[in-house]
Amino acid sequence: MSRTTSSKVAIVTDSTAYLPPSARARHGIDVVPLTVVLGDRALEEGTEISARSLAEALRERRAVTTSRPSPAVFAERYRAAAEAGAEGVVSLHLSSEISGTYDAAVLAARDAPVPVRVVDSGAVAMALGFCALEAARTVSEGGSLEDAVAAAEKRAEGVSAYFYVDTLDYLRRGGRIGAAQKLFGSALAVKPLLQLVDGRIELLEKVRTASKAIARLEEIVVEKAGDAEVDVAVHHLAAQEKADQIAEHLRERVPRLGELHVSEVGAVIGAHTGPGLLGTVVSLK
Repeated sequence: MSRTTSSKVAIVTDSTAYLPPSARARHGIDVVPLTVVLGDRALEEGTEISARSLAEALRERRAVTTSRPSPAVFAERYRAAAEAGAEGVVSLHLSSEISGTYDAAVLAARDAPVPVRVVDSGAVAMALGFCALEAARTVSEGGSLEDAVAAAEKRAEGVSAYFYVDTLDYLRRGGRIGAAQKLFGSALAVKPLLQLVDGRIELLEKVRTASKAIARLEEIVVEKAGDAEVDVAVHHLAAQEKADQIAEHLRERVPRLGELHVSEVGAVIGAHTGPGLLGTVVSLK
């Protein structure tokens, strides 16, 4: 059975990958937006609501929820890819433990006009973004549909994501963190460090002050990277200066640093973490 050739494989991901615009454009990656519901308005992430508008709404304690794209939205993207000449699609999405986006993509893939391989990255933000970039690079170098899937899955196995939040309140409201773990942040008035474990957000450590938590976030990246060749991303929500500072320190401290991206998360992740979020992603190459 012949394998789909590189020029005929389309790469699709979702807006929670927070890919740098230049990288997205360079690799021709199609991004499907999730939806943020602000009051009675449903807004597409990345085009109809900015991270800054979201942060302002959260500070005002306005009701904010999020929702996945519909299967119909994915079906249209897969159809458009086929009409543009694609003979196969790799569709990579945020953890199915966090969102129903993966499930919607799987439903749409069943009736797509070309083979669609849907990948649950078990991740979010650039932990997902690095997987999408790896799939796209594989395709650009002549890899098949199967090669691109394998490359993305390998990246997913070697990616780690860590987050600092000022409070667990937003995650608690959205049901994104376990009941027992909720108690730690509020009852002990600590600054929580979180990590992705098997696609879920878990409490990693409790730190007494924000400055110590941010220093520890940086230290964890250095420890995780070790002497390996890694790509790193630093994310934030309404905390650009702190994110830039972390990135500058990591440039000096990670010995075999490849790509380093700094970006503000979008409204979907921001709705569940709140302003002041700082996050780091380490991806083994």
